[in-house]
Amino acid sequence: MNIDYTKYQDGLVPAIIQDSTTKKVLMLGFMNEEAFLKTSETKKVTFFSRTKNRLWTKGEESGNFLQLDAIALDCDQDSLLIQVTPVGPVCHKGADTCWGEDNVSDFGFISSLESIIESRKISADSEKSYVASLFEKGINKIAQKVGEEAVEVVIEAKDDNDGLFLDESADLLFHYLILLNAKGFSINDVVEVLKKRQ
Repeated sequence: MNIDYTKYQDGLVPAIIQDSTTKKVLMLGFMNEEAFLKTSETKKVTFFSRTKNRLWTKGEESGNFLQLDAIALDCDQDSLLIQVTPVGPVCHKGADTCWGEDNVSDFGFISSLESIIESRKISADSEKSYVASLFEKGINKIAQKVGEEAVEVVIEAKDDNDGLFLDESADLLFHYLILLNAKGFSINDVVEVLKKRQ
């Protein structure tokens, strides 16, 4: 890895720390060549601390180490993306990240859709909301809808109309998310089960 430490006057390059699993950005630190080499050797992320004016291994006092998984160099060769497995909270204030976020997986639109489903369930206006009406009818009706949509996906999979197949797949996923919510779970719970099967 040919890192350009001369780009900045202090000889330090930014090191963006990202959780390997959740993909959350956890913190930003700085490395000189010595910190980079120590990180590579020990597999524990080490920075050059500008306040302490020395090498500093994250977690050396708290025990909240950052276990190194991978390092990537950007296109200008002057900043690093370091993927880690964190051991405990990352921020010195006790938060999961230095931006005060919870370090949990975010599945983009799927996570947003789960939030919408939850809000419609809470609103309980079954006259205006299809989702609220399903929750009002109970778990048996929700499970039945998942079964119906699954059968429709199978039927469309055997035909040649990709548009209908995708429409039915979307219906199945939507109703499955409703069922997960009704059972008190989220897509993240399912992902955790899949991870354990690897």
